[in-house]
Amino acid sequence: MNGSRTRTQAGVNLPALRHHNATLVLDLLRAAGAEGISRLELAEGTGLTPQAVSKITARLREDGLAVGAGLRPSTGGKPRTVLRLVPDAQFAVGLHLDRDGLTAVLVDLAGRPVAVTTAPLDLGAPAEQVLAEAADAVRDLSAAEPHKPVLGVGVAVPGPLDHRDGVLHRVTGFPQWDGYPLRAALAERTGLPVVLDKDTNAAALALALGGAGGGDFAYLHLGTGLGAGLVLGGEVHRGARTGAGEFGHQTLQLDGPLCGCGGRGCIEALCLAAEARGDRGEAARVLGTGAANLVGLLDIDRVVLGGRTVAADEDAYVRGVRAVIEERAARGGAGAGVTVTVAGGGDRPVAEGAAQLVLAPVFGRVGERG
Repeated sequence: MNGSRTRTQAGVNLPALRHHNATLVLDLLRAAGAEGISRLELAEGTGLTPQAVSKITARLREDGLAVGAGLRPSTGGKPRTVLRLVPDAQFAVGLHLDRDGLTAVLVDLAGRPVAVTTAPLDLGAPAEQVLAEAADAVRDLSAAEPHKPVLGVGVAVPGPLDHRDGVLHRVTGFPQWDGYPLRAALAERTGLPVVLDKDTNAAALALALGGAGGGDFAYLHLGTGLGAGLVLGGEVHRGARTGAGEFGHQTLQLDGPLCGCGGRGCIEALCLAAEARGDRGEAARVLGTGAANLVGLLDIDRVVLGGRTVAADEDAYVRGVRAVIEERAARGGAGAGVTVTVAGGGDRPVAEGAAQLVLAPVFGRVGERG
């Protein structure tokens, strides 16, 4: 995700790894953009032989995934043919199923949104109703490019959940979803492969793949709830039981207000309560306290804020979070040099990240850890 590949990621010339090698080539084609890249550069970037690259690019051209992009001027030999990715050859759908709304996006192979829809959603409604609305959104978006294949559907929902089995757990405020096989149910309705993950993990994956700065970072999403997506060592960190990132339910006040999770004094409850009474400065300070704890625990380089509540006043939240982190650093704690930024677009980056759950493996960027 940081633009370079380790030795274990380099291509190898074995027939059994043809698909793996093709993903390496596709990833470099995507990174090159409209400018394109030569076969020699592809060979150098993947560690494959020029002959292997020629075979792979020939197949990609036959499949409509790559196309010639002209000739590069000669530096002594004959001009090199340049290839580029065909972004609109295939698409993916990303869904963000939030507690009160649905955002759906159709993206091309370059991750660019082609169509976006939003609609109210009651996550507390019967599962069949929620599934029907999600499937309708997939159908409507797919109709935007009726003659191009849709690779699959990425679904981002509030946690906790098991992304490996595609099963929801006790979503805060909606315990009736506990154990529901959302991935299998939606795949049956749409006839498409479905990938499921937490909303915060999806957004963090999109940020990591987008190359917006390297290093370890935490994405903190404040909308109808509060959670974190963690990128450590260039990969999304989900934990041994896929439960990492339940940031909103760390206790800050032992005798604090009751939270939807059943606990008291959770950062989510404190933060949203401050927002509800119009005290945005306090909400930002509460969020900053949790962020400073996370910085001290993980020694991360960046904190990225997102979600509709942050989008309502980005400057106030950045100032508040940054102030707490810097105060902690001034007292000798961790946080010196940590940057605090915003992922613009409110909740939309979550839907775009959901689509990346489908696209990332196509380019050999699974983005998974633990």
